[in-house]
Amino acid sequence: MKPQILDSKVICKQPGRYIAWPTIAATPKGELLVVFSGDRDKHVCPFGKTFLVRSPDRGVTWSPPELINNTPLDDRDAGLCVCRDGTVIVTWFTLFRVQWRMDGGEGRWPEYMKTVSEQDVADWTSDGLIEPSSGRRGHWLRWSTDGAHTWEPPIRVPPTAPHGPIECADGRLLFVGNNAYERINKTSALICSESRDQGRTWVNIGRIPMFPAVPAGGSVQQAYFGEPHVVEVTPGHLMALTRYEERPKIQEDQNCFLWQFDSFDGGHTWTVPRKTEIWGKPPHLIRLRDGRLLVTYGIRHAPTGQRACLSSDGGRTWDYRNEIVLRADAPNEDLGYPASVECDDGTIVTIYYQVDHPGEWPCLMATRWRM
Repeated sequence: MKPQILDSKVICKQPGRYIAWPTIAATPKGELLVVFSGDRDKHVCPFGKTFLVRSPDRGVTWSPPELINNTPLDDRDAGLCVCRDGTVIVTWFTLFRVQWRMDGGEGRWPEYMKTVSEQDVADWTSDGLIEPSSGRRGHWLRWSTDGAHTWEPPIRVPPTAPHGPIECADGRLLFVGNNAYERINKTSALICSESRDQGRTWVNIGRIPMFPAVPAGGSVQQAYFGEPHVVEVTPGHLMALTRYEERPKIQEDQNCFLWQFDSFDGGHTWTVPRKTEIWGKPPHLIRLRDGRLLVTYGIRHAPTGQRACLSSDGGRTWDYRNEIVLRADAPNEDLGYPASVECDDGTIVTIYYQVDHPGEWPCLMATRWRM
């Protein structure tokens, strides 16, 4: 079954600025919300902020961006969950790097970092998220009860993942993500955290190894998992896919298949991760109204762009032979993190970041399509 592409277009561009890592969800009234990191100098910089755009008409038109977060640090990877009662939850992580005080941005970064105090760094990162190779981090969540117009103060959360938590049939929020990225001592893991009060408090209930030893070409290759996403297949049955990387990296995307793991007890225990046929990263999962599972992901090798794949049996198999090509025209490999929502008329809206014209920074884009 080939998809019918209705249109693909830019939905937010900030000239001269960099946009990345979006997530989409629909409110109970059908309004589409997209959150993303924008107003950036580049892929990693001190200036990232969390923005939101809205569509009242299934992705045909979009509002100007609204600012949600502007901490003193880099606000990255905006995740989104809209609960059945309309509560909107946004997640993200903050990043601080010491070298920003010394170089970068043609001298603009050190000048800005003079305004960032050590107390700012302490307030917006966590002691357990100090990583010599990548800096200090903080994992954050805030929520809105008025349709994403006003926001409660941020709270810390245990995991981080680009697309945030999900709401289960029993009302729990589940967040499957990385608890840290300690690649030297390998103490980090993928964790499953649970909230029974719509994100205000969290308890870690499950753990998945992050650094598997994977056979590769007659030897054992060190690898790590990151940026997972989860979907509830049926009540109690959760299925997650995760990005996979080799270390040392042999070649960008050479072996970057998505890996899968399942839980049949609501997230407490998980199966041993297994490699799928799906080549891309990272995943976003939804369950369609007809029961099929849809995963979207980016492809950073030619032809670069955005892809999707379906499962008709709860994730036991994926129809990778009929991979859905949403875009195959990206000017470079700085792209991806697609996320999808199914509208009430069956239209699927997939959002992602990608360069519009060569020489520009990436912008926020959307493809509307049908099965």
